[in-house]
Amino acid sequence: MPPQRRRARIVFSDAAAKQLESISLEVELHALDRALVVISVDPEIGEQLPATADAPALRQYTDDVESVRVLYFVTALRTVVVVAYIET
Repeated sequence: MPPQRRRARIVFSDAAAKQLESISLEVELHALDRALVVISVDPEIGEQLPATADAPALRQYTDDVESVRVLYFVTALRTVVVVAYIET
């Protein structure tokens, strides 16, 4: 049996936290929660976006079934995922 990987901890940037506060529909919250679980289990799942000198290397996870898009970056030790942008 392979060793179990620990899920990465999810934290939100200030901008993403404000976006989260504006989500009022339960179905959107559920969809976002599902996407965040997927990302926390496998932070590399998202598509790598081109990096710039001014910004960290962002990843984009899109779930077309749930209509969710999350932009995030992963810390060096892969233990924390910082959500930068949420779109539901």
